[in-house]
Amino acid sequence: MRNPFCFLRHALGVSAATLALASLAFSAQAETRVTYKSAAAGTSYYLMGVELSEAVRKGTDDAIILASEESQGSVQNVMEVLARQGNYVFTSPSALIEQAMAGEGDFAERPHLRFQEIRGLFPLPPMTMHFVLAGDKGDINFSALEGKHILIGRGTFSAREATRYLGLFDLDEGVRIADAAINSGPDALKNGQIDGFVTASAYPSPGVIEAAGSLPISLVSLTDEQVEQTGALRQLIPGGTYPGVNNDVQTTSLPVIAYTTTAMDDETAYTLTKTFWERLDAMAEEAPWWSSITPDMLANMTGVLHPGALRYYQEAGIEVPDALR
Repeated sequence: MRNPFCFLRHALGVSAATLALASLAFSAQAETRVTYKSAAAGTSYYLMGVELSEAVRKGTDDAIILASEESQGSVQNVMEVLARQGNYVFTSPSALIEQAMAGEGDFAERPHLRFQEIRGLFPLPPMTMHFVLAGDKGDINFSALEGKHILIGRGTFSAREATRYLGLFDLDEGVRIADAAINSGPDALKNGQIDGFVTASAYPSPGVIEAAGSLPISLVSLTDEQVEQTGALRQLIPGGTYPGVNNDVQTTSLPVIAYTTTAMDDETAYTLTKTFWERLDAMAEEAPWWSSITPDMLANMTGVLHPGALRYYQEAGIEVPDALR
């Protein structure tokens, strides 16, 4: 006769295995994955994405996994709205979202109704323009770029801004432009292949720190009139931010926002936004660029908030401009 205890042990074993598989399946279903696209590897915004991913993981107890993807810039981030499905979060200057929704600028040849589905979540550190030249030249102005070989990046919003500034200040024909990706700037400067590079990133910028660690550098300052001409926000980079650059540098910055689309469900948008603000102080302790974020920066957002994000701001008692509702 078959031992009944053997049968019992077998049944319990099967049940335990079934329960374990069911538990794993439930965990997989409970985990929400979000694609996060910001900038090229090694840039400040890519590093922010890594920091934000860790903050979201900790703040949600692994319920939301933010997977950072490398990007060639904000234009690509916005364009991918046309192809991405589900939970897609990306960074972009507000001005670029305005262009996409209006079918202008970089989006004039590819207008699409899906751009109207873009929704805001929360502000990020502003994109600060850095005009970097090799050599300890002290306090220099924009004319120092004349006759120089400058790398401004390829296919990025910062490259377009640099081109616009060169035109505004009558240097569009007086500067030789290097055709290379922006993250190659520090190495190219160190190797003497270029005289300088332009990058738009939160400060302190890892690329500028890397360059300053290899050779003396200088940063171009804009005059009050030049800042006004650009139409951008005035930004001061305090002396001492970068090794060897002891003078204050006046430049410009552009608001940057984390956006998603209507394809994201309200609960995910709510939890992401809530976690961002609740973990902000902890992130600022690790990286100083997060300390610049305040709720007032919502006023720089183009478009409207995702309903899930709006729900958080209302619960938290944060004032939201009527235009974002």
